Amino acid sequence: MSEFVHLHVHSHYSLLDGAAKISDLVHKAKLMGMPAIALTDHGNLYGAFEMHETALKEGIKPILGAEFYIAMKGRTERDNRGYHLILLAKNLTGYRNICILSTLSFKEGIYYVPRIDKELLKQYHEGIIASSACLGGEVAKMILNQGIDQAEKVVWEYKEIFGEDFYLELMRHGIPEQETVNSALAILSKRCNVPLIATNDVHFIEKTDFEAHKILIKLNTDPRNLETDSSLIYTGNEYLRSAEEMAELFADFPEALENTVKLAEKVEQYPLKRDILLPRFPIPEGFSDENEYLSYLTYQGAQEKYPEIMDEIRHRLDFELDVIKNMGFSGYFLIVQDFVNAARRLDVIVGPGRGSATGSAVAYAIGITSIDPIRYNLLFERFLNPERISMPDIDIDFDDDGRQKVLNYVVEKYGEDHVAQIITFGSMAAKSAIRDVARVMGVPLHEADRLAKLVPDRLGIKLQEAIDEVPELAQAANGPDEKIRKVIQYAKILEGSVRQTGTHACGVIIGPDDLKKYIPLATQKDSKLLVTQFEGTTMEKVGMLKMDFLGLKTLSIIREALENIKLNRGLTIDIEHIPLDDPATFQLFQRGDTIGTFQFESEGMRMYLRELKPEHIEDLIAMNALYRPGPMQYIPMYINRKKGREEVTYPHEMLRDILENTQGIMIYQEQIMQVAQRMGGFTLGSADILRRAMGKKKSEEMQQQKEIFVKGAIEKGVSKEKAYEVFETMLRFAQYGFNRSHSAAYSILAYQTAYLKANYLAEYMAAVLTHNLNDIKKITYYIDECQRMGINVLGPDVNESQKNFFANKKNEIRFGLTAIKNVGDNAAESLIAERENNGLYTSLEDFISRLNLKTINKRALESLVMAGALDGFPNVHRAQFFYKGREDEPTFIEKLLRHASVFQSKKQSSQMSLFGESEEFALPKIIPPSCDPWDKLTQLRYEKEVTGFYISGHPLDLFRLEIENFCTHSIKDFKDKLETLSNKEIIFAAMVSEAKEKIARNNKIFSTIVLEDFDESFPLTLFSEQYYKYKHLLIPGNNIIIKAAVRQHYNNSSYELAINHISLLSDVLDKWVEKTQVFIPLPEMNDHLITQLDEIIKENPGDISIIFTVFDPNDHLTLNFKRDDLLVNVSGFARALKKIDGLSINFIKKKTLV
Repeated sequence: MSEFVHLHVHSHYSLLDGAAKISDLVHKAKLMGMPAIALTDHGNLYGAFEMHETALKEGIKPILGAEFYIAMKGRTERDNRGYHLILLAKNLTGYRNICILSTLSFKEGIYYVPRIDKELLKQYHEGIIASSACLGGEVAKMILNQGIDQAEKVVWEYKEIFGEDFYLELMRHGIPEQETVNSALAILSKRCNVPLIATNDVHFIEKTDFEAHKILIKLNTDPRNLETDSSLIYTGNEYLRSAEEMAELFADFPEALENTVKLAEKVEQYPLKRDILLPRFPIPEGFSDENEYLSYLTYQGAQEKYPEIMDEIRHRLDFELDVIKNMGFSGYFLIVQDFVNAARRLDVIVGPGRGSATGSAVAYAIGITSIDPIRYNLLFERFLNPERISMPDIDIDFDDDGRQKVLNYVVEKYGEDHVAQIITFGSMAAKSAIRDVARVMGVPLHEADRLAKLVPDRLGIKLQEAIDEVPELAQAANGPDEKIRKVIQYAKILEGSVRQTGTHACGVIIGPDDLKKYIPLATQKDSKLLVTQFEGTTMEKVGMLKMDFLGLKTLSIIREALENIKLNRGLTIDIEHIPLDDPATFQLFQRGDTIGTFQFESEGMRMYLRELKPEHIEDLIAMNALYRPGPMQYIPMYINRKKGREEVTYPHEMLRDILENTQGIMIYQEQIMQVAQRMGGFTLGSADILRRAMGKKKSEEMQQQKEIFVKGAIEKGVSKEKAYEVFETMLRFAQYGFNRSHSAAYSILAYQTAYLKANYLAEYMAAVLTHNLNDIKKITYYIDECQRMGINVLGPDVNESQKNFFANKKNEIRFGLTAIKNVGDNAAESLIAERENNGLYTSLEDFISRLNLKTINKRALESLVMAGALDGFPNVHRAQFFYKGREDEPTFIEKLLRHASVFQSKKQSSQMSLFGESEEFALPKIIPPSCDPWDKLTQLRYEKEVTGFYISGHPLDLFRLEIENFCTHSIKDFKDKLETLSNKEIIFAAMVSEAKEKIARNNKIFSTIVLEDFDESFPLTLFSEQYYKYKHLLIPGNNIIIKAAVRQHYNNSSYELAINHISLLSDVLDKWVEKTQVFIPLPEMNDHLITQLDEIIKENPGDISIIFTVFDPNDHLTLNFKRDDLLVNVSGFARALKKIDGLSINFIKKKTLV
């Protein structure tokens, strides 16, 4: 047994100041024979539960605590001076007090770091062991700055608080000040009768990990953090030393080593796991307990949901209520129904259901879900298994905006101290570890990017796995470049380290009492509530009730669409009660017109929908379950059987009614359970256990279950061979089977979105656009869909736009005002309110005179102009608003705002006349300056600047002719699939959206550019000579055409574009064309056409010859005409020719490009 225990240890939860994973720390301590190990992360208990469980599993004692920050002037003072202090839990009471202290350090003491003070220490010291910490501790600072006598006063102060549980820490890392402090501590130990302990302030595990730890420190750039205090330096000795190393290091203080073991022996072992602590739901008078009240609400709701409560319904409800009661979950159901029904009262859109909870008839009756599980044959046992007690998991979908309303309701009902959100830990994945390490080590960005991209795009892949799989990465890890080798070496050490904290998107904890009595809590920038210091997977283990309040964008789209319909058509639609057999909706599904609908909009799904032609909600439920990796292989079988092209067969005739709706295919997990019940004699509870076992593929357990199934089948008259065959079929489908309850709920939701699209297209697509504003690709995609379906999407207009995208009376979609940069809610609301209260803006003068200058400033007005929102006013164009005659003159916009300000001031200060009439004021006639309008490219550039995308077109629209005739691909044709075009030449057009010149490690210049076309963007890097050759073309805003070859990278692990030629798109027709051939159908030949052609040729003189080919479409005869002196400028000639119907043009390209 080791004669030493580490009592001052940091893990990677000391964010960016610890390079040690907890599992590695515990494993190393175990290997070194240590009986215990402490965890003392900086200012938090993030790793406490993980340490507790990991250490117990390894068979050593966990000692839980933290290195707290003690505020010098008190925790509420905004002064970041302070000290470190180690606090360790001696017993369960101590652990709870440390949880309280840690919570209060965040809640009351956060100032750069979470802080406590001695007032709190005196209040919550019971069960806690304290030690004086490092050079950042108060005792050490007093010794160094004010002398041993002042330090002695501090020691007595701490001893008064902690009594025999206060210790003085000795450290030896090679820092001279530590020796000064150690000598003084030895004296103070005797003076004050306080025992010494030797610690090593562990921040990493192996001595060789020091460089990786230094990189972590450099990633932490907050200069005001106490952890970057210049006195807190590292020497490389802060690793997990062995007992022998510590004995050698502290040979002159043997008692300090022995005391670490004695201290560890003081620490009691206590459990952190506990049963779930449910909040106390208030029961109204007249009910004896939660069970009785839940039964009452269930039958009240059932009477509203069902025309008549038949025996089948009553038996189902009574069975479920009995199971819920026996499991002790009545309170849980009451809590959930309360906030879900409160959400509806608050006008929040609630999803129809999610997951297996949709299978509960009680949940349906009390309003938690809105899908009848009896009608849809959903199984309660898939949700709550009476033979396997586990906490129910009811996740609720709310619209995005409404989610916060529901959260506010829960906080108000149960109290702010009873509710918390859940922390998340962002760790360094393989790619980010490479990039972070490379950045700190000064590796050029393009080289870091190259290394990171060598790691395969696979969720959870480890760096070592990537090295084993990718030869080039292995070559870099073992190659001649020392810096690159070290990047990968240190990245492997830091991979998986926690880099930052966040807030879980939907998880909420509700407790029966003040939560800090049970778990440590913290603050988080993106949460008004406190957050747990343990992540979500730990919550149930420590007895906390976790609920998921999910914000679902689809519900926000539905809400917006319903508001649009009411505003535009005066109709109020109850989305939960729309007909589920609407012909227009199913026709939309049958056409595959499901772009913008929920879960049915992918190209693959739309293809299958067109083939299947769904006719019933059951078809949608089946497709939703099948369209996933694995079961997707059964879609053709499902369609062929439904269409009668393939015979529907059943594993056994007794299973027909179970599998009839799915064409004899076991699609759902519930079907596996029903088959086990029907043929094998299982209860549905035991069938659920069988289903779980099948999914986990535990061979021994499966063999036992198989024998039970076969025996039960034989008792029902099924042959042994058939029973084995059916079991194997179940086993095969169980690998892919999907939860029918979830599929049914989300298919209903998908149907609701399709219903709105089919019947209220413009209003629905306006909502889709509003809720995808932050995704430029999706906005473009959905605008294209609107236009394909005959819906015009118009730019913003101050006389028609609402805050969001909106459908007008002409069935057009108008751009929303708040989507314009610098035009916030207040500005938009004031413009709309003024328009609705006092009529449309009749002119620019009228608009300016009615502006609310408190909400609309110069920047907002400029953005409105740039976006085209004032284009509707006559005799004014966008360029005029920014015109100024001289450099020192104000712009026209500035003049307008001055006019408006003067006018409104006069109007407000006007006095009533003797006759009670107010003076009439009119804004003087505004005469816009004379200047040229913006060209199309300038207009588009400003549109994108203030909205994020092009409203009135695309810069490449001007070059449609060139793109159609010279390009072989668009970016989306090759992006992410270059390997499919290996050794092929591609020609594509793009606009240069970014271009950055950089210097490589070899001091050579290179450029990274981003190319963008109508649908996609693509990054490209050009080096040395090639960059210099085309540098003059690679200017942001330039429209270019690129000729490239797709080739395999020299390491054979990836593909790249090898650039052969770049030209401006505007030069293509003139520089790439040798001859032009014009095709004229014989019926189109007449004098008028000849005159037109003659005029076009004269207007576009140049040096490219023309061939006229007259052809007879019926007889397939052609006749060519050519004159050597007939030469044109191709660009102007071709564009003019495109305006003449019936003619077509062909460009004969030069063999060598200029």
